Amino acid sequence: MNTVFTNAKIITADAVIEGSLEIRDGKILEISTGNSSLPNAIDCEGHYLCPGFVELHTDNVERHLNPRPNSFWPARSAIINHDREIAGAGITTVFNALYVGDTMFGGRSHEHMKDACDAVAAAKAEGHLKADHFLHLRCEVSVENLMDHLSILLENDLAKLVSVMDHTPGQRQFVTIDSFKSYYQTKYKMSDAEFSEFVDVQMSAQVKYSEPNRRAVVNAARDRGIQLASHDDATIAHVDEAIADDVAIAEFPTTLEAAHASHKAGLAVMMGAPNIVRGKSHNGNASARDFAEAGVLDIISSDYVPASLLHACLVLEENIEGISLPQAISMVTSVPARKVGLNDRGVLAVGKQADIVLFNRQKNAPIVQQVWRKGERVA
Repeated sequence: MNTVFTNAKIITADAVIEGSLEIRDGKILEISTGNSSLPNAIDCEGHYLCPGFVELHTDNVERHLNPRPNSFWPARSAIINHDREIAGAGITTVFNALYVGDTMFGGRSHEHMKDACDAVAAAKAEGHLKADHFLHLRCEVSVENLMDHLSILLENDLAKLVSVMDHTPGQRQFVTIDSFKSYYQTKYKMSDAEFSEFVDVQMSAQVKYSEPNRRAVVNAARDRGIQLASHDDATIAHVDEAIADDVAIAEFPTTLEAAHASHKAGLAVMMGAPNIVRGKSHNGNASARDFAEAGVLDIISSDYVPASLLHACLVLEENIEGISLPQAISMVTSVPARKVGLNDRGVLAVGKQADIVLFNRQKNAPIVQQVWRKGERVA
C-alpha cells in the first residue's frame, strides 16, 4: 500500500516545494506540486518534510551507557533507550561514537566497550532499533594498548567510521595547558599536584605512542575499507597529515585556518550543532557559525544534544547570508550520507530510501512531529 503526504513544504536538494510526496515499498515514488485528493493522504498542515537526519558523531550513546561516574548501565538497555531518543529527534541513520583507548578516572573498561558494540549489532539484527545504527570508533592514539582493543572492535561489521584523536595537552583541542587544565582538573577534581603528574604522564605517552598508533589505526581502517576522520585539527601541518592519510572528514577543526585548508583539500568539515545553536564552542575553540559564514562548513553533528541538528539548520538559514534551507538541511542529510558511502538516502528524491521527518518550524524550538524510516513510522 502506498503512503501519501500532502499539504507539505517538501525540502528537496535545491528547493522547497509546496505539494505532495508518495512512497511505496520503503522508497520515494513521486514528488509533485499541489495537494492530493486521496482520502487517506497524510495532511501535513503546511509543515515541512525533509530527509531523515544522518548523524556521524553522537556522544549521546555514551551518556546512556555511563549515566554517572562509575555507573554502567546494561548495554542492551542503554542502546535501545538511546535509539528511541535519537529517532524522536529525526535521526534515522546514526554512527554511534565510542571512545577507544582511555579507561582513566573510572571510565568504561575495554570489556564494556566490546559489550556496547556487540549490543548495537545484536539489537539491530533482531529488529529492535528504530534508526539504522553503525559504529564510529574514536581512537585515542596516545594510549599504549590502543591497537589491542581496536583490533577486536573492528571485527564488528557495523564499524564504518574511524577517527584519529590526540587529546594531549598543548595541542589541537587543548592548544594551551590552561585550557586543558580548565577541562580536566575541573571535571575530575584533581589537586594541582595530581594535575601536574597527569600532564607529565600524558605528554610522555604521546611521545612514545601517538605516531606509531596513528599509523596502525590508519592502516587498519584502509585494510577494511573504513572511512577515516581526523579530529581537532588546528594547524596546516595537522591538515597535511590528514590529507596524506586519505581522511574523508575533518571533525571539529579548532581554527578557521585548519577548516579552510581541509575544505579546500576536499575534506568535509564537520562541526557541532550545539556550537551553532549556542553561537560558540563549549571549550572556547572556534565558532561553527564563523565557519559557515566563511563557506567552509560541510557537515553538522549533534555531538552531545540529539535535538540540536534540526535547530542548528534553522539557525544557519536564519542567520548566515547565502545559506538556504535546503543547503542547511543537506549538512545533516545528503553530505554526511555521501561521505560514508550511503548513497541510497539523505535526499527527498524519486527512488531514494523513504527516511522522512515531518517538522513544525516553531520560533526558537523547532518540533519534530513524526519520523519514518524506509516508509515505516518510527516516531
